[in-house]
Amino acid sequence: MMLSVEEALERILAGFTQLSPETVSLHDALGRVLAKDIKARLTQPPTDVSAMDGYAVRSADIATIPAQLTVLGESPAGGSYDQCLKVGEAVRIFTGGPVPQGADCIVIQENTQQQGDQVTVNQSESAGRYIRPAGLDFKEGQVGLEKGTILTARDLALAAAMNHPWLEVYRKPRVAILATGNEIVLPGETPGPNQIISSNTTALMSFVRECGGEPISLGIAPDDGEALSTMARGAEGADLLLTTGGASVGDHDLVRSVLGKQGLEIDFWRIAMRPGKPLIFGKLGNTPMIGLPGNPVSTLVCAYIFARPALWKMTGQDPYSQRRERAILANDLGENDKRQDYLRAQLTTNDKGQLLATPFSRQDSAMLNLLRKADCLLIRAPFAPAIKKDCEVEIIRL
Repeated sequence: MMLSVEEALERILAGFTQLSPETVSLHDALGRVLAKDIKARLTQPPTDVSAMDGYAVRSADIATIPAQLTVLGESPAGGSYDQCLKVGEAVRIFTGGPVPQGADCIVIQENTQQQGDQVTVNQSESAGRYIRPAGLDFKEGQVGLEKGTILTARDLALAAAMNHPWLEVYRKPRVAILATGNEIVLPGETPGPNQIISSNTTALMSFVRECGGEPISLGIAPDDGEALSTMARGAEGADLLLTTGGASVGDHDLVRSVLGKQGLEIDFWRIAMRPGKPLIFGKLGNTPMIGLPGNPVSTLVCAYIFARPALWKMTGQDPYSQRRERAILANDLGENDKRQDYLRAQLTTNDKGQLLATPFSRQDSAMLNLLRKADCLLIRAPFAPAIKKDCEVEIIRL
């Protein structure tokens, strides 16, 4: 009996736990997932500062213009003017400079003329104009970054401004990748008769990095039980083993039989989905294993649907956050059979500004070029009836 996609995902996720946190340098934290909230260690700006170059003045003194004021000193960024302004006084100020006591606005320098210690102001300003108040950006103790955030350059800029040189993040999952089959060779090698170039290891290495993991290539195991068993031992200590190929019912599909002798406990095998029916989930020793189909499109589609949520769970993210969207179907589709379909499709917009999904006419699971051109996977439930163009469909963006 084949499992539904939903039940298979539930059983896979039940086999994973959140990894422990580790502390990394701010400069090594890009793309990592925060393991705890980040609170500001200081207030920014620490005091009222000027947003422009000009003069700090009392708004009451420039209510009538032109107004002439006496310049007492200056307040540059990194410095200050420490006296309190009185009636008729001004302080030359620069962007980022602390606003002196008594001043309540900034007049930009374009609206003034200075001669000696006298400045003429030609435009009135209201109280607060061009002043960044203390704590405008954030205040000490304020949460700036939440646990579970995938850190971007913008996030790290904020963490730095909040004075955090180190961040606590979830450990990267170590993912062992083992391709199988006599018919495949590595990119750059010359394929022999009846052989093809393997793309699955390359795809999965990049996929794991995209998901925040650390890939470990175990190479290509030939269709030989002893070789497969030996190479699979390289997954010891990994947080996940991904195999490709060898999961179907042919005489050369050895993954279940060979690794079964090595202690592989299979939770399930075969899913009611297309592409990707022959998918295995189990545990090899202490290492969870997902046995992906060998066809390259099936490999990546199953990785998106099942492996990505598992990696998200390990790194403290919501494993169910794979966002589904609605789009308008661009062409008719026939009724579906008992398997849930994930159709490769391209996205455009129609004249109403709606998202338009156009499935490729051919969905062969060996055609990587169409997967590369696809913008999304269009989901069709098992036994879905025929559907006409212009109806709404559900998609997952790639």
